[in-house]
Amino acid sequence: MSKSIIKRCEVKGLRMTGQRRVIAQVLEDSDDHPDVEELYARASSVDAGISIATVYRTVKLFEEAGILDKLEFGDGRARYEDAERDHHDHLIDMNSGEVTEFVDAEIEALQERIARKLGYELRGHRLELYGVPLKKD
Repeated sequence: MSKSIIKRCEVKGLRMTGQRRVIAQVLEDSDDHPDVEELYARASSVDAGISIATVYRTVKLFEEAGILDKLEFGDGRARYEDAERDHHDHLIDMNSGEVTEFVDAEIEALQERIARKLGYELRGHRLELYGVPLKKD
């Protein structure tokens, strides 16, 4: 990532209140894909004055500004991650909801080949795999 979430918000001209800064820092410190309720719990532990409504509004603002990506993994919860993170794909455990990030050169090359075969230059993609753990014998 190049600049922090706070810096990118400032560059885009977003007014950065103290509470928005706390939420931005919580997002930046996250190594998972938190939903609004998780963000609220983390942010309110830093600033007890933050309301869940503030978190909802801030996440929406950051998403509309292109700072955050909204992810939906089929569990009814919108989750968020920094839009400038390095490219990766997701494997979602359908039993636990655990999300594993991965990068696979073969998958990347295959997607490029498919796009070219269909007459396109690939500019981006999102891959989500859903599975359950293999049963151990």
